[in-house]
Amino acid sequence: MTPAPPSGSPSGAPKSGSSASGAQNLTVKQQRQVQREKKLEEFRRQEKRSKRNRKIGIISGVVGAVAVVGLIVTSVVLTPQSASYSAGGTGAEVDGVETFTNTAGHVETPVTYAQTPPAGGEHNPMWLNCGVYTESVPNENAVHSLEHGAIWVTYDPSISDAELATLKSKLPSTYIVLSPFDDLPSPIVLSGWNVQLKVDSADDTRIEEFLEEHWKSNTVPEPGAACVGAYDAPGKVS
Repeated sequence: MTPAPPSGSPSGAPKSGSSASGAQNLTVKQQRQVQREKKLEEFRRQEKRSKRNRKIGIISGVVGAVAVVGLIVTSVVLTPQSASYSAGGTGAEVDGVETFTNTAGHVETPVTYAQTPPAGGEHNPMWLNCGVYTESVPNENAVHSLEHGAIWVTYDPSISDAELATLKSKLPSTYIVLSPFDDLPSPIVLSGWNVQLKVDSADDTRIEEFLEEHWKSNTVPEPGAACVGAYDAPGKVS
């Protein structure tokens, strides 16, 4: 009687682990070829990832650069720019400008001035730093700034915010003192050394004419002297 064949896999089927044993049956040359192909495949995958990452990096850099440029352009466009005038003047007459004769000298005591606001005269040895003030500034220090060629622009504290904004838009960024002043003879008064202009509105075109002619004038006692580095009065905002 013929014995039955053993249960399990058919006698001709490959057993588990046959692929590993097959690899072991490869020649050394064939095994090296397989390893090279695996390394080449891994290298191609890494190269593909690197190219993708470089592309993402370039796109991100371009987007970032465009965003920065956009912010710069937006800030330049939206930021109010200071008005520009020629220093020194040409001797042109501006309608309504009053002229005075005031002497210069340094004193440590309060001064009673002939004009309101002052447009020259004796003054404190410490000049007022030019800029925008939200509070009244000492006359004696402001007059010293006039001696250096600055223009002191004073306004009635009751003028509207819109009026004040219009006034600020007409002023240069240097050699200007802007401050409120009580009991002004007109809503806005511009004072230089021995010159003064009174106007009723910030829309008055004579404001620009006055600044063009008297801002950083060469006829002041100390033309070109500094308007910073001295005294900041209370209320200075810029």
